[in-house]
Amino acid sequence: MRDPVDRTRRAFWLKHLHRWHWISSAVSLVVLFLFSATGFTLNHAAQIEATPRVERHATTLAPALLKRLVDPGRKSAPVDAAVAEAIHNQTGADIAGRDGDWSADEVYVSLPRPGGDAWVSIDRESGEVQYEATDRGWLAWFNDLHKGRNTGAVWRWFIDVFALACVVFAATGLLLLKMHASQRGMTWPLVALGFVLPLVLALLFIH
Repeated sequence: MRDPVDRTRRAFWLKHLHRWHWISSAVSLVVLFLFSATGFTLNHAAQIEATPRVERHATTLAPALLKRLVDPGRKSAPVDAAVAEAIHNQTGADIAGRDGDWSADEVYVSLPRPGGDAWVSIDRESGEVQYEATDRGWLAWFNDLHKGRNTGAVWRWFIDVFALACVVFAATGLLLLKMHASQRGMTWPLVALGFVLPLVLALLFIH
């Protein structure tokens, strides 16, 4: 017969493990589903074709604005705020505060984003502005969220928090398995299979 102290300790740990298990599950449920789905689409990216949609705009800066393209003295720097505002109004490109690559005849601003890319080129002699934006569709957008590609610091922090929630979910699940293993004979063989199977596949088929 189990000692009353052992039963109390077991009840305490079961209560808290179940609590953290369902909390971490609730926090990570939707995102875990999305990451699993995008993991599949990333694994089959070559079979899932997408047709990029390319949008182009062109304009020319007024002479007064062209004079504001003064060399900043370094290779990477934002353009003047008035220039950025004019380009935004005329092409829709938002380059305010974004570093551009400066050369003797051009300023090139890269505008990467999830699910697409964009760039702005400003000719420093003629004032001609070229803007091109490529949209690869919602699937590419979700795939880039999965990879954290061009998503910004806030999303990267969110992925870290989500990963921590998954670790808590897995760890509490393992401890709950341990506590219930005596009544479920297949617990450890299944856990071992989950560990050994990917290891064997990696050793045999990944070169």
